[in-house]
Amino acid sequence: MLPQDLHIHTTFSKTDSAILPQQTVEMVAFAKHAKIVGISDHFEMFMPDEFEIYQQEVRKHNLLLGTEVNGHASVNLALQHDFDYYIYHCWGDEPADYSALKALKEKGKPVIVAHPYAVNTDLNKIDEGSLVEINNRYIWRYNWQKELAPYINKFRWIFSSDAHQPNWLNQTIARRVGEELGVNEHIIF
Repeated sequence: MLPQDLHIHTTFSKTDSAILPQQTVEMVAFAKHAKIVGISDHFEMFMPDEFEIYQQEVRKHNLLLGTEVNGHASVNLALQHDFDYYIYHCWGDEPADYSALKALKEKGKPVIVAHPYAVNTDLNKIDEGSLVEINNRYIWRYNWQKELAPYINKFRWIFSSDAHQPNWLNQTIARRVGEELGVNEHIIF
């Protein structure tokens, strides 16, 4: 069993084409693949009136309630809801995304900088000690040795599956990359 997995999507990420109808909150809870499990559906994909339903469904299964926020445009709205943690995108050279990251952190909840290699996050602009993700979904799309090695002592590393389908509920590749880099996993909750 994995120690934690906080980057998991379900059918609440309605317009995500990678989500299968079987990827429900109930199925993730049933899988019990990690000691600590959080659901972090895409914030921008919620219907305006769905937050309470999402929150109730996740809490009913005793899972942590998170959300994935796609840059600065939705941060103020996301901060109006009671999440346990945030998965966040800092897009390349978008200064507003890095400022919004600071606003999210001021909420006092964990903020995980999501798959920096997939969204071209400038890790030089991320504060030391920040939570940065290594996940199964995107890690093999870039030269992770070259891109992450300069930062192994700068951040606290989070391993995740970024699961959109039941068979993605694992961290095999992310954990192997962490082992190769010599980084330890930071357990948040």
